[in-house]
Amino acid sequence: MVVLATAPFGPVLFTLTPDRTVLTPGGNLAEEPRDDLHLAALEIPACHVGRISPELLDEARLRAAMARSALIAGAAGRCVELTVAHTTARTQFGRPLSRFQAVKQEEARLIEEAALVRAAVQAAAAPLDTGGPAAHFAVAAAKTQASASAAEITRIAHQLHGAIGITRLHPLHLATTRLWSWRDEDGDETHWAPRLARPLTAATLWPTLTTEP
Repeated sequence: MVVLATAPFGPVLFTLTPDRTVLTPGGNLAEEPRDDLHLAALEIPACHVGRISPELLDEARLRAAMARSALIAGAAGRCVELTVAHTTARTQFGRPLSRFQAVKQEEARLIEEAALVRAAVQAAAAPLDTGGPAAHFAVAAAKTQASASAAEITRIAHQLHGAIGITRLHPLHLATTRLWSWRDEDGDETHWAPRLARPLTAATLWPTLTTEP
């Protein structure tokens, strides 16, 4: 296993064999494995510890957040597919659910939220490869949008599916439980929103929003 830790002189990496740790099995809401490793009273020889730069650590965090945002975009798209298929096939009072105005409005909102996440992720892809302040801004925007939209996407999807959407027999829960879990992993919107806004000033806000990275 590769372990990232913080030493008095900065971030470090070292490797361990599983037998030197105490592992507590766990999982997230989607039942994906999320185990805890306990490394108490562990001594690592200095020759086995590698220093890494804060910049490399920051890049790793950005790429993790970007990957999680892309996963959220995919799960959001799946919610749209399942919901549109359900409201088209399910009939009520002799016509498909998709013909009712209230359903149309909620379905449009669902598609809009999923599109916002997808657009934010796509916009962050190129700046992440070039690095620098543009990458920080784009990834922070993508994860903020992805995490913020997750609750609304899952709410609408379950509302339009009705009771069948919460059963384990229906595939919707495979997307929504992941959205609820991934929203928090690698930083939720309350973590990334301040990082998105902190470097901006009244003079730099508009150019940042309108200039292509």
